[in-house]
Amino acid sequence: MGAHGVKAVFFDLDNTLVDTAAAGRRAIEEVISALQSKHHYGEGEARVICDKVQAKLLKECHDPAKMCITDLRISHWEEAIQETIGGEANRNLAAECYFLWKTTRLQHLTLPEDTRGMLTELRKRVRLLLLTNGDKQTQREKIEACACQPYFDAIVVGGEQKEEKPAPSIFHYCCDLLGVQPAECVMVGDSLDTDIQGGLNAGLKATVWLNKAMTTPVDTSPVPHYIISSVLDLPAVLQKMEHKVNANLGTDHMASSNEAH
Repeated sequence: MGAHGVKAVFFDLDNTLVDTAAAGRRAIEEVISALQSKHHYGEGEARVICDKVQAKLLKECHDPAKMCITDLRISHWEEAIQETIGGEANRNLAAECYFLWKTTRLQHLTLPEDTRGMLTELRKRVRLLLLTNGDKQTQREKIEACACQPYFDAIVVGGEQKEEKPAPSIFHYCCDLLGVQPAECVMVGDSLDTDIQGGLNAGLKATVWLNKAMTTPVDTSPVPHYIISSVLDLPAVLQKMEHKVNANLGTDHMASSNEAH
């Protein structure tokens, strides 16, 4: 993939390369089990607590200048327990739940063997960069847990930058890091709002939406250039793009030959 083609691929991490959602579900079940067996909560109560925590995580607004992510997330558990059970706040139990959830989730974050193989092969032809939004500590722990560092030329965490995806600035920072132009890069991710919109905002060559469930997006959603149901389908998409480039080069060559005569 030389001139005029793709020189770099940016990958999202969560639910693109690693199944964070599945790891999170395993972690929640572990906490429910501990609340029942160790702390004698009913299953219903334990599930309500965990549902409340997940809702808080989805709405989470974190300012690292004001509070570290650990304190914030222990507070989610503390509030959820108090909202469900009533009585005095129980910071110790909240901390126990949080650390069990976090540890279990990290244990189940793995970069699948076939994905590793694909990244290794791709890197022989293009530069690879991991671009993930989120808190610096949380994302760095995930990167460490799934041991994905050796597969990338660079890793960029949104929480360490001035702006996160979908801001064009973080994509342009990634381009500068690899010494490539936006028009030579492809963004691959599962989020239309951050990965695809961001890639479009930054003027990348192409955006590839990973839609595992093959759901139909709402009409107002950003439109990706390509859609895949598995990250393992990416090499075929890149090949298709390369063929398009070669076909265009051929057409240009024919046009210039015609002009010359």
